[in-house]
Amino acid sequence: MKGIRPKTAACRVSVAAALFVALSLSMSAALAYVSPGTTPNEADLSNHNTYTNRDGNAVHAPARSLSGKAPDGATARCRDGTYSFSRHHSGTCSRHGGVASWL
Repeated sequence: MKGIRPKTAACRVSVAAALFVALSLSMSAALAYVSPGTTPNEADLSNHNTYTNRDGNAVHAPARSLSGKAPDGATARCRDGTYSFSRHHSGTCSRHGGVASWL
């Protein structure tokens, strides 16, 4: 036995399509936006809440900086003045008036 090979053109197309989908899905995770590896100083934040993002990771919820400076690990400043620690652009600051600026 030399290996498994599709016997028809339609079968080869199906195999190629399945490989394309599998590679596309694995690449989307690799290309996802990831925040810097630093964690915020909890003493400088107005809250200590977290949420679970679409990847299943715990992320600090948007919070105000008590010092007035951008906290470590913040990825965006929201229009309501809070800082977001989101690891994906989609949905960032969605309950905080949207993104005022990316950091």
